[in-house]
Amino acid sequence: MSSYSDFAEFYDTLTGNVDYEQKAGYLLQLLQRHRHEPGVTLDLACGTGSLTLALCQRGIDVFGLDASADMLSVAQQKAAEKDRSILFLCQKMQHLNLYGMIDTCVCSLDSINHLTKTEDVLRTFRGVARYLQKDGLFVFDCNTVFKHQQILGDNCYIYDTKEVFCAWQNNYSPRHHKVIITLDFFRPDGKIYHRYSEQFTERAYTHEEMSEMLQEAGLTIEAIYDDMTFEAPKPDSQREIYVVRKNQDETR
Repeated sequence: MSSYSDFAEFYDTLTGNVDYEQKAGYLLQLLQRHRHEPGVTLDLACGTGSLTLALCQRGIDVFGLDASADMLSVAQQKAAEKDRSILFLCQKMQHLNLYGMIDTCVCSLDSINHLTKTEDVLRTFRGVARYLQKDGLFVFDCNTVFKHQQILGDNCYIYDTKEVFCAWQNNYSPRHHKVIITLDFFRPDGKIYHRYSEQFTERAYTHEEMSEMLQEAGLTIEAIYDDMTFEAPKPDSQREIYVVRKNQDETR
């Protein structure tokens, strides 16, 4: 898996369309809908910490975890600028090793899709289940097979901002619905541009695959929503929200 060292510098610019305040508000509404108090909350694969910070500013006892030290460096700087003390841990999510139990785990922006092997997804689910308190809640989103087939596919995209010019190229493989994503960044410096590149792969999982792995990890699906709604997913939904709860009798 990529360490996202170059991506970390430009991540916030390229995800500028994501309203993290709205996303934090939606997550809290979702927890309330499922009659669950956030308690100690883990933001799994937190990236540059925008959602972690938004949750913290709403009074949630939250900490973040990500495999990229570069991403976490940006996250720590953001927290410091807002005078917030937030713990950030540098770990791969499939090798979760926490200091104590948690009440809630959230994982956003397709992070599960970055795990392209079912055994890594299962390890991640088992790790979350291991540290969740009995009746704890795990909320994560993921890109759909439809999005990988029809939206990402073999398409190319261009992002042109004041900070960076980015060429985004996809290479879709029908086997396991994988997309190899290649990003070429060009950062202006006077009359010249510095080029940086990043490549990673995402995989979309079917409902059947996801359900089987969650069940094996001791987690029960309570609901699946279309992105940022409380409605059922549609055939052309691009992102889905899974709400799963730790089984009461789970001891793993």
